[in-house]
Amino acid sequence: MSKQIFINLAVSDLQRSMDFYTALGFANNPQFSDHTGKCMVWSEHVYVMLLTHEKFSGFATKPIADTKATLAGIYSLSVESVEAVNEMMNNGLAAGGTEPHEMRDYGFMQQRSIEDMDGHTWEVFYMDVSKFKDQQVDA
Repeated sequence: MSKQIFINLAVSDLQRSMDFYTALGFANNPQFSDHTGKCMVWSEHVYVMLLTHEKFSGFATKPIADTKATLAGIYSLSVESVEAVNEMMNNGLAAGGTEPHEMRDYGFMQQRSIEDMDGHTWEVFYMDVSKFKDQQVDA
């Protein structure tokens, strides 16, 4: 079996969250979805589990963070072009997301950030690896 990643997010409105992630380009996998959680597929190896607070609490060992007030993590998604970055962002903004800052251009990479309705932060980026060798990244 190949390695996969499942990102679990606590959400306050399951349907609205599913609509938002669908607008970003995720697909719902009904096999792993019910009234307490929706499995959203980014690729054959990357999944986002949208879970009601009650369902999420069943897995948690700490209180659920208020991600509208506190940053709990930044999740990044690569796409095939700057145009795809902008299209994904426009769709996400139209579905209720917010953009906390302007596009960042690092020469070899262009990146925009979007927050869902619960404040979960996503970076959508395009990286031109042919330009990467000419850039120096500060650690």
